[in-house]
Amino acid sequence: MKIITTGFNGLVILEPKVLGDSRGYFMESFSRKTLMEAGFDINFVQDNQSRSTQGVARGLHFQNAPYAQTKLVRVLAGSILDVVVDLRRNEPTFGKHYVIELTAENKKQILVPKGFAHGFIVLGDYAEIMYKCDEYYVPQAEGGILFTDPALGISLPVAHDQLILSDKDKKNPLLSEAKFEF
Repeated sequence: MKIITTGFNGLVILEPKVLGDSRGYFMESFSRKTLMEAGFDINFVQDNQSRSTQGVARGLHFQNAPYAQTKLVRVLAGSILDVVVDLRRNEPTFGKHYVIELTAENKKQILVPKGFAHGFIVLGDYAEIMYKCDEYYVPQAEGGILFTDPALGISLPVAHDQLILSDKDKKNPLLSEAKFEF
């Protein structure tokens, strides 16, 4: 598995080696040993999976300390624009975002460390997403940031008024008003 740095401390892209032939393909989608050899000692405790239709935006979500989560995100079907925002005040990338297209075809994964808000927008007809977490979901620790916050400067593939957001995500605060602790 190839590990690609992003310029954000701890945020990396995992690109699996895919072995394909006329029968299909095989790949190792996760290896604790590979991550440990690269300096990431993560004990994942929960897998989550979602399916969404075109134009759906989920996020930008995070959990505050002490329940902050590291996530390993991949797409099982379809394609998404995956977006993370660094909320770690002590990092030079604080308030900046990173965007990557994750697809069932490219099989890339993003390892999102604690201290980031995470979300995605479905690009095709639908997408199925699976992600591992190293902490359990705790409702009282959750937080969010508005996807369309102009201060973030995220270039979205869908017009703001065309995004399909949950009622909860529509009420997410701007980055400048969000409360988070990492």
